Amino acid sequence: MDIKSIIQGIKDKSPRAIARAITLVENGDIWVDELLESLDKKSIDETMIFGITGPPGAGKSTLTGKIVGYLRSLGKRVGVIAIDPSSPISGGAIHGDRIRMMEHSLDGDVVIRSMATRGRLGGLCASAGAVCRILASSGCNPIIIETVGVGQSEIDIIKIADVTALVSAPGLGDDIQALKAGLMEVADIMVVNKADKPEAQMLAVELSEIARDKGTEVILTIAYEGKGVDKLYHAMEEIYKKQVELGTKQRKRWESRKKEIVDWVIEMIRPEIEKQVDSMDRDLDKDPRVVANSIVMGLKKERNP
Repeated sequence: MDIKSIIQGIKDKSPRAIARAITLVENGDIWVDELLESLDKKSIDETMIFGITGPPGAGKSTLTGKIVGYLRSLGKRVGVIAIDPSSPISGGAIHGDRIRMMEHSLDGDVVIRSMATRGRLGGLCASAGAVCRILASSGCNPIIIETVGVGQSEIDIIKIADVTALVSAPGLGDDIQALKAGLMEVADIMVVNKADKPEAQMLAVELSEIARDKGTEVILTIAYEGKGVDKLYHAMEEIYKKQVELGTKQRKRWESRKKEIVDWVIEMIRPEIEKQVDSMDRDLDKDPRVVANSIVMGLKKERNP
């Protein structure tokens, strides 16, 4: 497909064109700038972006799949970006290929894109933002970003979302401490999944104390049965509407854009820096930070001779 066919295909909701456009972004193709500049800015602005995050084992993929099913029952076209953690050596995903969402794979109004980290940090964050805009331009509204939520890179990615649900479940042990330490800052709403387990109420009480301080609420779900899914979606939708009314949605998106610009710059200059480092021999006995600083100073001299 040539670039003009891809651009038109996105407008026509062509699965092939959407997939090709996302691949161009991920590969840094020369046509990417033209592609991204052609996207429908009005659709991008009006599309709700929801985040689903939390520790492994909380049932996020099952919950996401049920939310997608509920949204389809409302007649909505849905986009899903599923961030898979993966081995930086093999590139293989750790926790599977979104098998729980396969029930939607033949639905033309559900666009699911799985993105493997492969050890990448900022570059993936930048790509995820561009993929959101492609999906929005193809008529997907809302878009759901699901991450495993285990590190800073995943937290940065989830910040692309307008509203984020932090999913936990009973029986995850010390993971509740990790939630307090790392993921609480991005949570607009807290979810206790697997609410049919005996320990669920205790976890809900513990999270409620934290939620009160943040001005959020706790919702109980049983994802595999679809219970609580409608309540969760509508709670997230209400938060989004309030953000729009208060103007906080736009401010949050501008901050996300700034971060994405930095990530794209780093991604673009990374190959040149890696080439410089690979050619070094005599400087390798120096401290790495000292060498890095000399490279940065060299870049500044090139810019301001």
